[in-house]
Amino acid sequence: MSKRIKWYFDFISPFSYLQLKKLEQVKHPLEIEMIPVLFAGLLKKWGHKGPAELEPKRLDTYKFCQWYADTHDIPFQVPQAHPFNPLSYLRLCIALGSTPGNIHDIFNFLWGECPPAHQAEAIQGLAKRLGVTHLDQLLSDPKVKTELISNTESAIEDGVYGVPTFVIDEQRFWGLDQMDMMLDFLERGMMIDAGEYARLTKLPYGIQRF
Repeated sequence: MSKRIKWYFDFISPFSYLQLKKLEQVKHPLEIEMIPVLFAGLLKKWGHKGPAELEPKRLDTYKFCQWYADTHDIPFQVPQAHPFNPLSYLRLCIALGSTPGNIHDIFNFLWGECPPAHQAEAIQGLAKRLGVTHLDQLLSDPKVKTELISNTESAIEDGVYGVPTFVIDEQRFWGLDQMDMMLDFLERGMMIDAGEYARLTKLPYGIQRF
């Protein structure tokens, strides 16, 4: 029986973009349900900060992403300002049906062309390129807003705390660096809840800071 593969992402995340590009290189294409969520909503729920909110980590993250892209021959340029507010891009994606083609187009624009993503002119130009008219009307549609909220709530219900994250049969695979583990799980059906893995689910805290 085929597994339901959910991929939670936010356009603000360079790791989401890089993972999407790596997915294009997978030998056997996967049927993936791509779900846009608001990363800031996850941060608020779990009470932590994004990598761009810690100054040393911010720079290190950009350097790593540039190195990773260069090493894997992935077109990559950080937008002219980052972080930027991804809300309009997420709503545009949902308004267009969250199709893989539109998701790729938005990601390629944001992370491949170095646009001023933080300025209204950027999404206006993107919308025109995608053949969208009445952009403001689309972005303010209550159904679109509700779907983004619902997507984010569904991610939280799945225990998602960051992007990008795959959820497969209640198993989470967070981040670009867990992609090989996710593919191994799909290929071999590795027993993540058995053996030593099972002990990890019951591992006690030795000390708690929170």
